Amino acid sequence: MAHTARELSGVLLLSGNEAIARGAWEAGARLGSGYPGTPSSEILPALRDLGGVYVEWSVNEKVALEVAAGASIAGARAVVTMKHVGLNVAADPLFTLSYTGVEGGLVIITADDPSMHSSQNEQDNRNYARAAKLPMLEPSDSREAREMTMRAFELSEQFDTPVLVRPVTRICHSDGLVEVGPRREVELRGSLAPSPEKYVMVPAHARRRRIAMSERTQRLMEFAEETDLTREEMADDSLGIVSSGVAYQYAKEVFPEASFLKLGLVWPLPPERIGRFAGRVERLYVVEELDPYLAEQIRALGIEVQPVDERFRIGELTPGRVREMISGEPPPESEPDEDLPPRPPTLCAGCPHRGVFTALRKLKAYVTGDIGCYTLGTLPPLEALHTCLCMGAGIGQAHGIQKIRGHEAPVVAVIGDSTFTHSGITGLVNITYNAGVSTVVILDNRTTAMTGGQVHPGVGETLSGMPGRELDFERLARAIGVEDVRTVDPYDLEATETALREAMASPEPSVVIARRECVLIAREREPAPELDEEACIRCGRCLSIGCPALSGVDDGGERPLPQIDLAMCTGCLMCAQVCPVNALRAPVGSGEGNP
Repeated sequence: MAHTARELSGVLLLSGNEAIARGAWEAGARLGSGYPGTPSSEILPALRDLGGVYVEWSVNEKVALEVAAGASIAGARAVVTMKHVGLNVAADPLFTLSYTGVEGGLVIITADDPSMHSSQNEQDNRNYARAAKLPMLEPSDSREAREMTMRAFELSEQFDTPVLVRPVTRICHSDGLVEVGPRREVELRGSLAPSPEKYVMVPAHARRRRIAMSERTQRLMEFAEETDLTREEMADDSLGIVSSGVAYQYAKEVFPEASFLKLGLVWPLPPERIGRFAGRVERLYVVEELDPYLAEQIRALGIEVQPVDERFRIGELTPGRVREMISGEPPPESEPDEDLPPRPPTLCAGCPHRGVFTALRKLKAYVTGDIGCYTLGTLPPLEALHTCLCMGAGIGQAHGIQKIRGHEAPVVAVIGDSTFTHSGITGLVNITYNAGVSTVVILDNRTTAMTGGQVHPGVGETLSGMPGRELDFERLARAIGVEDVRTVDPYDLEATETALREAMASPEPSVVIARRECVLIAREREPAPELDEEACIRCGRCLSIGCPALSGVDDGGERPLPQIDLAMCTGCLMCAQVCPVNALRAPVGSGEGNP
């Protein structure tokens, strides 16, 4: 961590996420809630480390926003963090919070992921600001990430509205110099006196609040025309560029001589300001990542904007892509470094999910999946996961397939432990309520592994390090109405296969809990297995489980000889269990044997 609560002033090197946390801390936020998701995951831990703020990983983004809304009603400043798709989960309270407004400042960090570095889509959440009629700020570096977070709290209270802040992956994970200051202790606003006309959105109240929201939008548009969050940088008037966020940095790097209108507030836009800028330049380009969000609104004002090829709407921009977008000059092709070994994504050596997927592949199951490390089960050589839509969707998909196909196809849903608490419980309730017979496998590796190893309700520890009530998956499944509940160690391939086979054959809904902690948090490793080269028949079954610690070496034989990378091997012995001739086995005297 780059900073602590003791560093009250000075200049620090901070990532965008650390800068956002610092801004919330300095602004006097009393509560931070969220759900981990790349690229936003580091914000709340950084806020926790600064001290003096209650922080929590909520079970999902909807709950996180509702918790923060409660803190706001209580008069406190609150921040809620999530990645871009998390705002889909939180959209229900989001749109109505735009009607109710706030008491204490409420800031929502929605971190977008252009190019989908760790996401299933690259939606542009600027559209949420426009649809929900909420102001949105877009920082272009770590310094602005801190400053705009602080300003967002002020705007929230000034205009009685939640405020969205949209960093993108490059801002979240890039470091920059940030001038920081001490924390401001902000008094609670209001008295928590009942105000049903403001906070109870029955139709009669909501209709009046809709008018208030429209009046607020008008005031925000007037603010947009004057705010220093947006600035003009006039230079060569032959080329004018409207931009925001990290796209501004790329355009400024490539065309430093151009004139710029840099938008810090990207909703609502300032029509008069944009019109004046456009009138001062010969050609006007809009440089933005993903959707033509700014370009369409500027064209709607009757302002001519130079066309941009649609291929620049896909993926991240770079300085080279921005140059090509405007000048038509393609970036120089970089030769790949042939000395670098390929690094395809794969489950870690010793990952417990590998045992489940090995068994499901053998059973020829149709596997409806979910978001997490285990999504990699779809890749060769496992190729044992067949759908991945959004968090929790695999359970609903399995139920839908079963209702149409019955037992014609052996369908199994897999879901991680953190994801199950996020959005899988309701899907399981739906199966039992609607007389489904699907099998659900909870891949319980005791952490939220995909986003960096955060805790969750199934672990029994909170973000602040305090003990929490651990969610008992077995008892929960039975309380929902599932009578066939089994728990297995996925390192034991025979037991895992047996449990899955029996569960899939059950005429009732079933749950299999595959419990083994993630190898990245495991405290101990077992010795690597030994290979008996004379006994090995080179059948390749050990290689078929896709462990990166195991590779095939061409030694002149008809087929590759297995080779174990001792630095990577965790001693899980899954490779030994699939060997038909016992050529791989635990080392003598290790005290281990094949499960």
